Amino acid sequence: MAEVLELLKAIFLGFVQGVTEFLPVSSSGHLAIFKQILGMGDVGISFDILLHLGTLMAVFVCYWRDILRLFLEGLGILADSISNIIIFIRKKTDKQYANVRYKRVIRTAYRKFALLVIVSTIPTGIIGILGKDLIEQAGQNLLVPGICLLITATLLLISDNLPDGNKTPKNVSYASAIFVGIAQGIATLPGISRSGTSITAELVCGFRRDFAVKYSFIMSIPAILGAAILDLKDFGSEGLGTLDYVNYIVGAITAGIVGYICIKKMLDFVKGKKFKYFAYYCYVLGSICIVAFAFNVIKMN
Repeated sequence: MAEVLELLKAIFLGFVQGVTEFLPVSSSGHLAIFKQILGMGDVGISFDILLHLGTLMAVFVCYWRDILRLFLEGLGILADSISNIIIFIRKKTDKQYANVRYKRVIRTAYRKFALLVIVSTIPTGIIGILGKDLIEQAGQNLLVPGICLLITATLLLISDNLPDGNKTPKNVSYASAIFVGIAQGIATLPGISRSGTSITAELVCGFRRDFAVKYSFIMSIPAILGAAILDLKDFGSEGLGTLDYVNYIVGAITAGIVGYICIKKMLDFVKGKKFKYFAYYCYVLGSICIVAFAFNVIKMN
């Protein structure tokens, strides 16, 4: 009976991860809350890694054509950049290369898209690495997730009231990419929605709404992979048994399936300016978390 209960808990948390990773209500905040409610605060980093990899697979399934094209164009950027370095060196050492032209590196929309994602990933990575310990501590009680959920709710209301933009990769500046990357980095705090925050930042920068959704989800790939790689050294350090891993894998599969469905629905929410409904939910849940934290503090004293 206990084994079945643990499996059901893992499936439930997988469902929560799949829904909240892509809908703008914060997966980290909900996981922190439900782990405490379900008494799973000690499941450790292995489960978190598997859950995030599950939702990552959902992004790959939904956007595999774009991801493949971006990967190939990224290799093209690398090859042309190396070629230009060689040309530069030859120009300095061989007069026959004086009139050789440099290759235009960013010459397609997908190459610009790929470079924008790389630029956004840099500030996200810096914030994630520098704030790793702070982020882990922030989910140890209900106060921080509660406050962050209120922040998320406010951002969602702002996004609904922003005018429709028309920018696609060719029109987006690298400064905007940095701004969006910073927003995504801040959203690693439990309770701050990664998708909601990044999409709001993109709409502030004038992104077209459908492109904002695609950019947000594809931009999550290096962020999730980077976080998983950083935590990989701790994977399995909890001394888990075979049954635990089976439960966690089932939870990850659940997260992937549910995440895929939510990605498909997200574009409708953004285009229809329906973030306000998620905002109301975040206001209510955030307030409950803060009240519950205050009640626990009073009870302990």
